[in-house]
Amino acid sequence: MGKHTDSVDSLVLARLQSHDAGWVFTPTDFMDLGSRTAVATALKRHKAQGVIRLLGRGLYDVPREHPVLGLLWPSIEAVGKALERKDGLRLQPSGAYAANLLGLSEQVPAKVVFLTDGATRTVKVGPTQITLKRTTPRNMAAAGRLSGLLVQAFRNLGAAHITPERIERLRRNLPAAQRGELVKDLALAPEWMRAHFVELAKP
Repeated sequence: MGKHTDSVDSLVLARLQSHDAGWVFTPTDFMDLGSRTAVATALKRHKAQGVIRLLGRGLYDVPREHPVLGLLWPSIEAVGKALERKDGLRLQPSGAYAANLLGLSEQVPAKVVFLTDGATRTVKVGPTQITLKRTTPRNMAAAGRLSGLLVQAFRNLGAAHITPERIERLRRNLPAAQRGELVKDLALAPEWMRAHFVELAKP
């Protein structure tokens, strides 16, 4: 191994060790450390040593191990963040996954859908299939904010299932500062959701 390659190998390892187990990444997270070939060589070596795990094409993680359950798959959120960084896109959780994130559903879907302003594609990570689905700018307008998550979760559950009990649970579980911001995004929510947003935004 040449001196430069050895140096890149050490830099890559140092960055890996600076993150907690469960971190999901792609080679682009190391592009500032050396050439594409040197980074690829370093990742291949660390994979062979068991430091990292290949999840799919160009997608890796620092494995997490549970004392009883053994090796764990990374969180869907961690995979999403890695894809956002790699492709410079935005992702908006939708469907049953959005409802689950808010505690409105206990169902952990085997097929997760993120709305995106990037290309439509599917990524398989362990038992979970993650679909990135290209959508309209309006659906992405509140991406990354509580309002965007609520719109998708409410849409999945349907108007008849947004009960006072569920609204109260959200009021208890969500930070008041985040709830207070909801009124700024009223125009982005379907008309039938707006009264729920106003109720949630109350101090």
